[in-house]
Amino acid sequence: MTVASSRGPGPILPGVRATPEQDRFAADTERFRRELLAHCYRLTGSAHDAEDHVQETYLRAWRAYAGFEGRASTRTWLYTIATNVCLTALRSRQRRLLPSGLAGPQPDPDRPPRVVAPGEVAWLGPLPDAWITPPDDDPAATVVGRESLRLALIASLQHLPARQRAIFLLREVLAFSAPETAAVLGASTAAIKSGLQRARARWEELAPSPEDLLEPSDPRARALLEGYVAAFEHADARLLEEVLRTDATLEATPFRDWQAGRTTCLHVLDTYVLGAPGDWRMTPTVANGQPAATVHRRDAGGVLRADGVVVLAPTATGLARVVKFHDPALVGVFGLPEVLPG
Repeated sequence: MTVASSRGPGPILPGVRATPEQDRFAADTERFRRELLAHCYRLTGSAHDAEDHVQETYLRAWRAYAGFEGRASTRTWLYTIATNVCLTALRSRQRRLLPSGLAGPQPDPDRPPRVVAPGEVAWLGPLPDAWITPPDDDPAATVVGRESLRLALIASLQHLPARQRAIFLLREVLAFSAPETAAVLGASTAAIKSGLQRARARWEELAPSPEDLLEPSDPRARALLEGYVAAFEHADARLLEEVLRTDATLEATPFRDWQAGRTTCLHVLDTYVLGAPGDWRMTPTVANGQPAATVHRRDAGGVLRADGVVVLAPTATGLARVVKFHDPALVGVFGLPEVLPG
């Protein structure tokens, strides 16, 4: 019987043998865990919060399972619980943003990026693909899932009011009908249609510009990631120039300022970030359906310590966007240790 962790399911009561009813519950519900995690992430913008909310969803579902008589499909029932768990949590939390959601790009490349005071902004975080895409998934379905988790899309969604966000996701991403969405949110069909109309109008203002991003498995995307990693590990700005588009953008949490244009991005990276050869170690991974890397940085004692995760937006003409998340804890989320040997 498994209902514990979105990363790797575990038993309700570790060490206790599952009952037949628990086995039935697992058989009925476990196959929806990964898509529920993606749904909670789209709503909250945080992998950690999404994992907690999915765990709470399964605990609530287990407690109510004896009274669940199939009046709705198991999937709709679980989405009802998960959506309302997220909406309850979002009432008391700031929306999660990226620096580009705060203001326009910094026009002065010679000014060091300013750090946002702790607690002033709740930052959006990346989602490991491994949490939601098992290796044996159908490739076509994987592409659809990745498109709905692109970092720019998730960042834009956070600007919708939470309830409108839920309506928009249920109707536009998950293709729930208006009556099904009404049942999930405990509202009338008319209220759902009205809410969707408002969400669509706002989305037209918020939606990121369409970009033909390369899939992480595309050789061109892999080459761009390899070039970006090599540029940092060798502290070579010329390699960065080769992989960035002329209109590339660069942003990093927890910095307020972000940069637009290859020349400006290169100046900031070369002046304040690259350092010396060997200062950085990057390990390729995939996040939000995009090429990414976990990042370790050499400290004053020569130890390679966890620094964060960088997510890239690769296109046929180069990297359109680089987003660095300065959070050492994220390295563990992506399965790497805090300290690397060498």
